[in-house]
Amino acid sequence: MNEPTPYLSGLILRDRRVVVVGGGHVAQRRVPVLIAAGARVSVVSPEVTPALEGMSGEIDLVLRRFEPGDLDGAWYVIAATDDHAANTLVSEAAEERRIFCVRSDDATAATAWTPAVGRHGTATIGVLGNREPRKSATLRDDILTALRDGHLTASDALDRSPGVVLVGGGPGDPELVTVAARHALASADVVVADRLAPRELLDELDPGVELIDVAKLPRGRSALQEHINDVIVERARAGKRVVRFKGGDNFVFGRGYEEVIACEAAGVPVTVIPGLSSSVAVPGVAQIPVTHRGITHEFTVVSGHLPPGHPESLVVWPAIAALRGTVVLMMAVENAPHIAAALVEGGRPADTPVAVVVEGTMPEERTVLATLGTLAEELDAHRVQPPAIIVVGEVVAVAHPAHYGRDAAPRG
Repeated sequence: MNEPTPYLSGLILRDRRVVVVGGGHVAQRRVPVLIAAGARVSVVSPEVTPALEGMSGEIDLVLRRFEPGDLDGAWYVIAATDDHAANTLVSEAAEERRIFCVRSDDATAATAWTPAVGRHGTATIGVLGNREPRKSATLRDDILTALRDGHLTASDALDRSPGVVLVGGGPGDPELVTVAARHALASADVVVADRLAPRELLDELDPGVELIDVAKLPRGRSALQEHINDVIVERARAGKRVVRFKGGDNFVFGRGYEEVIACEAAGVPVTVIPGLSSSVAVPGVAQIPVTHRGITHEFTVVSGHLPPGHPESLVVWPAIAALRGTVVLMMAVENAPHIAAALVEGGRPADTPVAVVVEGTMPEERTVLATLGTLAEELDAHRVQPPAIIVVGEVVAVAHPAHYGRDAAPRG
């Protein structure tokens, strides 16, 4: 019997229900791309990875075994469990309902195949080999490299030597990662990824790449830093090229240098690819300058993961309050009311403008405006949840003069 010839088609999934059965790393790769396409995603699985759990505000998590009725009203289905019988049950239920179904375990039993996909500007590049995903991904990477670099480059020209590469993924938007970061991901044997790393890029990984989830959920499951250090060293010692992929920049509250120390102590080669720090990139994308001529001559980046007065805090909050420039707070949503109170107590006016940029650079980005005196109230009223960057200072009024009753700042 001749091999089937696939018919390529671009699915418009916005506001259409898509069901993913399975909560492992295959689902973790596929779900972010479906979210980015605007689909209403339901994940059905008794257990899910921490990264999928962290997406619970964006998807419908059904934490139980699959039932055929789960496909009612769906437009597209992905069977991504590690159980052949379970995937067969899903594909049979999809066939009965005339819903196209992708299977992660047996493409011959599927009614749709997932191409190797990449994006460049407004163009979407898709390569579909006859059940040869590695070949598809390699060709896709070559095309994208040629587009991004302006010349053709063979994928095997990338450095694939064993060791660890610490890659800063920037604030979240996959278009804001560096070319070097993309090349590192394309060269990886193992990717050790944080929850805040640009998750859509995980779908571009070669199918043979081992994905290790070390998500750290606020007040939830998290991987210990010591465990992360052990994992990257162990895989590198086994002759693998390990990419430690995290959000923002490795060395700005990213614990990157702890990983450098661990690698050096173990004799493992380690290199660093910096990323855009969210402390500057997120306000920038939200069009809030952290400095502005005639307004501020300095900005200070502070971790807010511990409240003022905590015995382990290293921040001298009265000194921060005495500054006249911009204060950028990271990891501070939970403790923001206490921090605002400490800044006011230290002498910062209660009417100091504050901007909270939630999900910065992502499709769900929004900005909540407040003052130090109203910050707690506004965070509660707008139900702000991490991740968010908080900007304190007159630069916020420069960006939003009407909100604060100020004259617009000169533009020239």
